[in-house]
Amino acid sequence: MTLTIAIDGPAAAGKGTLSRRIAEEYGFHHLDTGLTYRATAKALIDAGLPLDDEAVAEKVAREVELSGLDRSVLSAHAIGEAASKIAVMPAVRRALVEAQRDFSRKEPGTVLDGRDIGTVVCPDATVKLYVTASPEVRAKRRYDEIVAGGGTADYDSIFEDVKKRDERDMGRADSPLRPAADAHLLDTSEMSIEAAFQAAKTLIDAALQRKI
Repeated sequence: MTLTIAIDGPAAAGKGTLSRRIAEEYGFHHLDTGLTYRATAKALIDAGLPLDDEAVAEKVAREVELSGLDRSVLSAHAIGEAASKIAVMPAVRRALVEAQRDFSRKEPGTVLDGRDIGTVVCPDATVKLYVTASPEVRAKRRYDEIVAGGGTADYDSIFEDVKKRDERDMGRADSPLRPAADAHLLDTSEMSIEAAFQAAKTLIDAALQRKI
C-alpha cells in the first residue's frame, strides 16, 4: 500500500523546503504540484501558443512529464505569471490533477505539496499537513531569498504580492486554498525549518505506526 503525505499552504510558508526534507527522510517520491502548472505554461510559451485558449492549454497539460521538472528553470517570474493565467482553467486543473494522482500512487510512498492536495488531489492521503505563516513573515522570507541570490527586491511590493496571491488562491471557485478538515496545522511563523521538520516528523511517524 502506497503512503501519501499531502502538504498544502500559501506561498512562501516553507512547505516546499519541508516537503523535500520529508521525502528525503522517508525515501519517498516528491512532487511540487505548482511546478506542473509552470511546466505547462513554459511548454505553451516555448511553442508560441496562446495562454488564453483552454483547449490548447489542456492538451499541453496532458503531455507534461512530471519526472524531471527543473525548479531553477521553472521559477522564472514570467513563467509564474503565465502559470497563474492557465491555473484558473478548469480543464487544465482536471488534466494536471489526474497526473498528480497517478504520481501519488508511486511506491513506496509520495510527498505532494501544493494548494489543493489534501482537499482535491489526494483526499485519502495518509497524512495531511497545512503549512502556513503570517503574510509579513512570508514576504520577509521571499525578500531574503531574492537578496541572498544576488537579486534586488522591495519588501513592500513583495508583501502586496503575497496578499494578492493569497486572495487569488483562497478566493478562486475551482479548488480554493484551504486546510482539509483532517489536516494538521503547522504555523511556521516563529519556527525554524528544523523545528517544523521535527513537528511534521512526529505527526507522520504516528500516522505510519497506525498503518502498520
